[in-house]
Amino acid sequence: MTIYITQGRYTNQAIQGFVAKPEDRADAVRKLMTAAGGKMIAYYVTLGDYDFMVISEGRNLTNLMGALMAAAAGGGVTDLKTTVAMTSADAKKAMARAKKAGAGFRSAGN
Repeated sequence: MTIYITQGRYTNQAIQGFVAKPEDRADAVRKLMTAAGGKMIAYYVTLGDYDFMVISEGRNLTNLMGALMAAAAGGGVTDLKTTVAMTSADAKKAMARAKKAGAGFRSAGN
């Protein structure tokens, strides 16, 4: 399964709603990810450029995009950014493939 790290911002309307009625969004996000065919691993509220971060896993980007579009369509989140992540063991496998694949490759300009 692929690991996805999604960051986003809450809209002003969502923040006003949190102030009026504080809530933990982790369960709602977990249900959304499950309905889209994925699994939420962790949900964090963050400080800085983004207001939250969700770490999830899924079989394909199409399922994740379905969850992200549903979240954005609700109007409470914006500026969603997703990064694909891999374990260091998977990265090592990619490095080995690069060595094998690059064995006859000529770089541009060489």
